[in-house]
Amino acid sequence: MELLDSFIFITLVKTAVVFAVLMTTLAYLQWVERKVIAHVQVRPGPYRVGPHGLLQPVADIIKLLTKEDLLPPYVNKPLYLLAPFLAISMALLSISVIPFGPSIQVGPVTTWMQLTDLNIGVLFILAVSSMGVYGIALAGWASNNKYALIGGLRSSAQMISYELPMSLAIAAPLLISNTLSLRKLVEAQDGGIFSWNILHGPFPQVISFIIFMIAAFAETNRIPFDLPEAENELVAGFHTEYSSMKFASFFMAEYANMITVSAMATLLFLGGWMAPWPVAWGASLVPTVIFAIAGVTALYHGTHTARKRDKLTLPVFGIIFFIIAGVFLLPMVQSWLLPLFWFAGKTGAILFLFIWVRATLPRFRYDQLMGFTWKFLFPVAMLNLLVTAFLVAWTTK
Repeated sequence: MELLDSFIFITLVKTAVVFAVLMTTLAYLQWVERKVIAHVQVRPGPYRVGPHGLLQPVADIIKLLTKEDLLPPYVNKPLYLLAPFLAISMALLSISVIPFGPSIQVGPVTTWMQLTDLNIGVLFILAVSSMGVYGIALAGWASNNKYALIGGLRSSAQMISYELPMSLAIAAPLLISNTLSLRKLVEAQDGGIFSWNILHGPFPQVISFIIFMIAAFAETNRIPFDLPEAENELVAGFHTEYSSMKFASFFMAEYANMITVSAMATLLFLGGWMAPWPVAWGASLVPTVIFAIAGVTALYHGTHTARKRDKLTLPVFGIIFFIIAGVFLLPMVQSWLLPLFWFAGKTGAILFLFIWVRATLPRFRYDQLMGFTWKFLFPVAMLNLLVTAFLVAWTTK
C-alpha cells in the first residue's frame, strides 16, 4: 500500500512538472520565435519588458487575460466556444505519451521519465493529432464568417492530405524497430548516431525524415503552408472572429503541435534521449562545455557593451550559465539530466528549424500546396516505404 501511494504521488508530481514545463515552453517559444525572426531581419525584437525582453510573454499573458472578450451575435455559440477548447486539449493530450528519458529511481519507486507508456503510443499520437483538425474546422464553420469558413476548409483538406505521407514516413522506421511503443522505439536506437533510424544500417531513413518534416509543417499550419490563416487572403482565417484567450488558445495549440511533432521526429529518427556517441568518449561533457562557452560569451559581452542595462544583466546570465555547467558535472544528477539535455537539444534544434523556415520562405499558393502532396510527396513516401519493407524483409531472412 505504501509503494502504491508512492507511485501515485510520483505520478501526480510528474504530471505537475510536465504541465508546468510545457506551459512555460509554450509561453517562451513565441518569444524565441520573435527574437530569431528579428535577428534574421537585423532588428532587436522584444527588448523592453524585462532583461532582453524575457518578461514579454508574461506581459502578453496579462494583456490577453484582461482584453475584452467579444462574442459576435451571429455565431453558433456552443460550437464557437468548443472549437478553441478542442484545439488546445487535443494538442496538449499528445504530450502524455512522449518519453523524455530512461527510467530513474525516486525513493523506493522506479519510474519512467514519461507520464504513461502505451504499447501503441505512435498510433495514439496520430489519432489525437488528427482530432485537432475538428477544432479548426469548427472554428471556421461556427464563426459564420466567409473568411473563417474558407480557412477552416483549407485546414481540413490540408491536414487530411498531409497525414497520408506523414503516416507513411512514420511507418518506415517502425518497420525497422518493430514496435509502436515510443520508449522501445528509442531503446532500439541505442548505440550511437549510426544506430539512429535516420542513419540506421542498410536502410537509413533520411527520405522518411525529410517527408515527415515537410508534412509536419503542413500539419501545424506553419509557413510556407499557413494557408488556413493567410492574412493577405483571409484576414486571419479560421480565428478571425476570436479574441482574448480564445484567440490565444489557437496559437497555444499551434505551438503545442510544433513541440509534439518535433519530439516525434526526435524519437522516431534521432535516437530520442540517446547521446550521439558513448559517454566514454566525452558525451557527458558536452552540456558542460556548451554552457561554459555561453557563460564566457555573456561575461565578455557584458564588459564590451554599449547598453547600460547589459552591463548588469549579461554578467548575471554568465554566472547562471556557469552554475548550470557545474550542475551537469554532478554524478548524482547525470543519470536523468543528461538524457533530458540530449532530448531537449534535438527537439529544440527542430523547433529552431520551424522558426528559421518561417523567417526565410514565402507562402505557397493553395493549388501548389495540394498538388505537392498528392503528385509528389505521397508517391515518394509510398515508394520509400516499399523499399524499406523490402530491405527489412531481405535482411531478416
